[in-house]
Parts: sequence; structure tokens; C-alpha cells
Amino acid sequence: MQAITIPTPGEDVSALVLAEVEDPTPAPGEVVIDVAAAGVNRADLLQRRGFYPPPPGASDLPGLEVAGTVSVVGSEVTTWRVGQEVCALLAGGGYAAKVAVPAGQVLPVPSGLSLVEAAALPEVASTVWSNVFMTAHLRPGEVVLFHGGSSGIGTMGIQLAREVGATVAVTAGTAAKLEACRSLGAEILINYRETDFVEEIRRATDGRGADVILDVMGAKYLHRNISAMATNGRLVIIGMQGGTKAELDIAALLAKRGAVIATSLRARPDEEKAAIVAAVREHVWPLVEAGRVVPMVYETVPLAEAGRAHQILEEGHHIGKVVLTV
Repeated sequence: MQAITIPTPGEDVSALVLAEVEDPTPAPGEVVIDVAAAGVNRADLLQRRGFYPPPPGASDLPGLEVAGTVSVVGSEVTTWRVGQEVCALLAGGGYAAKVAVPAGQVLPVPSGLSLVEAAALPEVASTVWSNVFMTAHLRPGEVVLFHGGSSGIGTMGIQLAREVGATVAVTAGTAAKLEACRSLGAEILINYRETDFVEEIRRATDGRGADVILDVMGAKYLHRNISAMATNGRLVIIGMQGGTKAELDIAALLAKRGAVIATSLRARPDEEKAAIVAAVREHVWPLVEAGRVVPMVYETVPLAEAGRAHQILEEGHHIGKVVLTV
């Protein structure tokens, strides 16, 4: 089959090379999906550069989510059948014509969605639901702050938080991105290039701050995130775009009675990912099928031009997701 490989990791997108590789064979408990579309995520950019290797036993091809049709069902699988249209959360291997995936990480394509739209859902829906709701326990009436509100994760987070009755705050770098966030339900719009998000979140909440903060920046924002946190607030760090090392002011955290939680999704055991996917199917899929939550697809790019998809993400003008088509 054809797949995007990374023979030599590097900064330039030319590190992504289209090649012929062996078709995957399902292990017990796995299915093979003929891929129609694959979501592109910032983790893929890190893997291209050599900074985010797949977990042991996973495919060394990039790609963390796909949609397509089940073509092979492995032994011990009773939940899926050949010919079903599905989407799936992966540990790797999505930039390819076929991928093998544990059956517990597979989801039906929500009714009314195309395979391209479905490919934009598994990673962001699983990331937002597991972190904001299963880990940080966002509740109705609370304030949640999403850094990078116009990203795939941000656009999904805005919609899900709105649906549970939370007040949504976002940061973004342009008026157009903030307007897109507003149209999805964000109420507190912060241009991080022009204002200080700590001052703005305090002003908008009468000094209270955000109950939950989902952060992709890491070290660069640690101190300011704690300053922006409400009493009993929860800061969940899922990215390191702003570095990996920072000094933590324990006194400031104690004063807030706050929690700082760092999580990742890709390297979790299969059973944990299956539990997250099951929760997404239970709580998120009905909202998608009702049209209350929609996947935001910014652009589709052919698999052979995966480098261009990475350039789009690196340039940072996109709103929502970029999807590869196979």
C-alpha cells in the first residue's frame, strides 16, 4: 500500500516521503480500515521532526485518526464487520491507505457526516472529552479557558463546553479567529497578541478567573495560567509548544487550592483509550448526530501532498482541522 513515511526526521516537510509499504495485518482484537481520510494533528509535526516517537508496538507511520471502511476483521472482534464505515483513534499509522487498529478505538461514522468530516473527530473529541470532562470535571456554570481556541481542539472544546452550560473563554491571535470562536459559542474572546489573557479573564469574570484551563503551551504559560486560575481551579497541560521547563510557584498554587495536571493520549494503554472512546461515543456522538457539535474542516489535502498539510498547520492561519484524503 501507499503511505507517508519518515525515513529521516527533519524540520523541513520534505522529511515526509510517499512510499510503498507492507499492508497491515490485524492482531487479535484489531480491525483493518481502508482509509478514506486522515486527520492532521500537531503531534504529527513533532513526529516528523523526530520529537514524538510512537509508543512501543505502534506503527511508525504518522497519523492519529482516520475514517474509512472496515476491510478485515481480526480474531476476537465481534463489534465490527467488513463493509462498515467507521472512524478511529490511532497510536499511529493514519497517513496510509490502510491501518490496523484495536477494535475498542473504533467508532461508527456519525449519521449525516462524510468520511472526511468523520476523520476530523476522533483525536480532538477524545482529547477534549478525556481532559476537560473526565479529568478536570468541567461543570455547568463554570468558566473554561481554551488556549488556541481556533484550533481543532479549541473548536471542539468550545462546542462541548457550551453544550454542558459552561462559560467559554478563548485565546487566539487574530480577529477572524476570535470571530470563528464566537460563532461556535465562546463568550470571552482574548487576542493574546494585543492583551494579557490573565488580565482579560479576570476582568471578564469579576476577578474570579477560570475554573478549568486547557493548555497546549506548557512552560511558557505555566505561571500566567496559575494566575488566571480560579480558586479550586484545574489546569490541564496537553502540549509543549512553549517549552518543557518552568518554575512552579507552589505558594500561588496553594493559595488557589488548584491542581496542575499533565496528560497525554497516544501512549495510554489500549484499555484506557477504549474507555475514552466509549465515553466519546456515549456523550459526544449524540451531539454530533443532532447537529449540535460539528467538525470544523478547514482544508483537505491529498495524501501525496502531506507536506503541504503540515505547512498549513505551521503557518497557523487555519481554523479547525486539516484532513488528508486517500
